[in-house]
Amino acid sequence: MSTMTSTWKTRLDRPPAKPGTWPLRDRLALTAALVGPFLMALVIVPFRAGLSSTNAALVLVMVVVAVAELGSRTAGVLSALSAAAWFDFFLTRPYETFDITASADIETALLLLAVGVIVSQLASRARHLEVITVTDAAHLARIHRTAELAQTHGSAVTLVDHVRQELTDLLGLDACRFEYGTLIGQPPRLRSDGGVTVGRRPWDVDAVGWPDGEIELRAHGNGRYLGRFMLTPGPGPVPPLRARLVAVTLADQTGSALDTAGEASAG
Repeated sequence: MSTMTSTWKTRLDRPPAKPGTWPLRDRLALTAALVGPFLMALVIVPFRAGLSSTNAALVLVMVVVAVAELGSRTAGVLSALSAAAWFDFFLTRPYETFDITASADIETALLLLAVGVIVSQLASRARHLEVITVTDAAHLARIHRTAELAQTHGSAVTLVDHVRQELTDLLGLDACRFEYGTLIGQPPRLRSDGGVTVGRRPWDVDAVGWPDGEIELRAHGNGRYLGRFMLTPGPGPVPPLRARLVAVTLADQTGSALDTAGEASAG
C-alpha cells in the first residue's frame, strides 16, 4: 500500500506529460544512461595502466547505480549496456577497439553487464521505497563476488556456502543455513522489499528489532521457489534497509543460479 501511495504521490507531483512524450526525468535518465558511462570511461583513461579491470568496472557500476536511481529500470539496464561497451572500448586491450583479447577482460565485461543489470533492479526497488539506494562499495563488492562465482559455473553447494557467509557478515548473524525443497512451517520472513512479516502481519523490525527465532529468506529462480536461507540474528543492531535489500539480491542471485544448475542437470 505504501508503494502504491508513493507512486500516486509521484504522479500527482509531476506535471502531466504531453501525449506521445516521455516525462522529463525519464528522458534525462536515458540521456545519462548513454552519456554517463562514456564520460566516466574517458575520466579513467589516463589511469587505466595502473588500474585493475575489476576496479575500473566497479567505478562504472557506480554510474549505473546513479542512473538507475535517477530514472527507470530501462535506463539502468541501458546504462549497464553502455558501461560494458565503453569498458571494452577504452579500458581493455587493444585500446579504442571493441575487441577483447584477454579472457579475464571478457569475464569482467560480462560481469560488469550482469552486475549493472542486477544493481539497476535493486536501485529501482529502493527508489519505489523512497530510500537511498545501495552505493556502498562493500555492498557492490558482495554482489560482484556472488555474480562472479555464479558466472564461473561453480557448484551449487559452493555458491550457497558463499552466500551463507556473505549474509552472515552483512546482517550480523549468529548462524545461517540453507534449506532445499518445500516450505515447512511459517517462520518470520524477510521479504523482497526488505521488510519482515510474522505470519501475515508486518513486523516493524527497525523499531522493535528482529522477531524471535529463525527468519527465512527465500530464493527463487524464474518465479519458482528453490529453497530458503534460515537466518539466526546476532545480538547487534538490526542492519539498515539498504543492507537487507542487498541480502534479498544475494538470495535472488542464488535462486537464479540454482535454477540454471537444475536446467543444466535436466539437459
